Amino acid sequence: MSQPHLDLGDLVRRSQAMTRAAGLAGPPAGDGALREIGEFGPNPGQLRMLAFVPPGLPAGAPLVLVLHGCGQTAGGYDRGSGWSALAARLGFALVFPEQRPTNNPNRCFNWFRPADTRRDAGEAASIRQMVAWMLARHRLDPRRVFVTGLSAGGAMASVMLAAYPDGFAAGAIIAGLPYGAAQSIPEAFEAMATGRPRPPEAWAEAVRRASPHRGPWPRVSIWQGSADATVRPVNAEQILAQWRALHGPAATAEAERLLAPGHRLALWRGSDGRVLIELHRIEGMGHGVPIAPQAGAPPLGEAGPFMLDVGIASTAAIAAFFGLGAAPAAEAAPAKPLPNPSSGPAPGLLDRIDPRPLLRRALRAAGLLDR
Repeated sequence: MSQPHLDLGDLVRRSQAMTRAAGLAGPPAGDGALREIGEFGPNPGQLRMLAFVPPGLPAGAPLVLVLHGCGQTAGGYDRGSGWSALAARLGFALVFPEQRPTNNPNRCFNWFRPADTRRDAGEAASIRQMVAWMLARHRLDPRRVFVTGLSAGGAMASVMLAAYPDGFAAGAIIAGLPYGAAQSIPEAFEAMATGRPRPPEAWAEAVRRASPHRGPWPRVSIWQGSADATVRPVNAEQILAQWRALHGPAATAEAERLLAPGHRLALWRGSDGRVLIELHRIEGMGHGVPIAPQAGAPPLGEAGPFMLDVGIASTAAIAAFFGLGAAPAAEAAPAKPLPNPSSGPAPGLLDRIDPRPLLRRALRAAGLLDR
C-alpha cells in the first residue's frame, strides 16, 4: 500500500502544540473508584495496573478485564462506561490495564506491534499477568474471566482472546479490529480505514497460530456504529468472520432482530442454545461506547468523548452476555439523537490544520498523534 509523503515527527509535534494551545491536553483524570496495584509480577509491556474489588466480594467471583481506547485513562473509561458501579451492584471484580505515554504517546495499546501481541510477550503478557495476580490474590473463578475494550482496547481484546483463548470465557469488542489485522503502522492505517479482506478461514487460522489451544473457543460480543469513521464497520464484519470460522458449524445463525430503533442484533447459537457470537449494529452511531446514563437505578456511566449517550446501555448488555446480570430492557431509556460521528474537539481541531482527516484519524488511533 502506498503511503502519504509526510514528516511524521513534525506532524506529531505540530499537533501536540495545537492541542495544548487549544486547552485540549492536560493531566489525565484521577483514578476514581479504581486502586493502583504497583507490583503484580513480571511487566514486560510496562503497563500500569488498576483494579476494583467490591467490599466483601466472596471467593469464586468473576473477573472482567477492561481495556480503554486511545487518549483515555482507566479511571476515565470506568467513569464513562460505568463498569465499577455495575461490579459493585452485581458482585464481580475488575482489572484495568492502563497504557503509559512512554509506550505510546496517545495512550493506545500497541495492538499492531507483534512484540506486544504475541502470547507471553510485551503488553499481552503484562495484561495476562494482571489477570493471574487478581485470580490468586482475590481467589476469583478462573472459569469466569472476561475481557472487553474500545477501539485500540477493542483490538487488544481481540489480541487477548487469540493469544489466551484458554484464559477467557468470553469477550466483547467495541469498535475494534480482528486479531491479525495489522503488524505495522501502514497495515493498521489500512485496516482501520478500509479493512483488510481475507477469507474467513484465514482470519481463523491467525487465531489458531497464536496459541496451542484448539478449543473450545471463547464466546464473543461485537459492537459497531454504522457511522464510525475511525474504525470502519467492515472491521466488525471481519471480527464476525474470524469467530464464526473458529466456532464452525456449531454456531447456527438466527434471524436478525430489532432491539430498539436503530439497534439491530444478530445471534449465532451453539447446540446447547447458548449464544456463541452476537453482533450489535447501531445505525448512525460514530466511534465510541454506546451508553444510556439515565437508564436504570442508579444511573450507569457518564457521557463524554467516545462515551456516546444513544440510549443503549452496552455495559449492562455486555455484562449480561458474560452471564453477570440481566440484559437491560430495550425501552429502559428514551431514544437519544445519535451523535454526529465527527463530533468531539480533537478531530475538529486537527481537521483545520491538516486536509487529510482519514490519515490523521488512523495515526491518532494508532498512537502516532496526540488528540
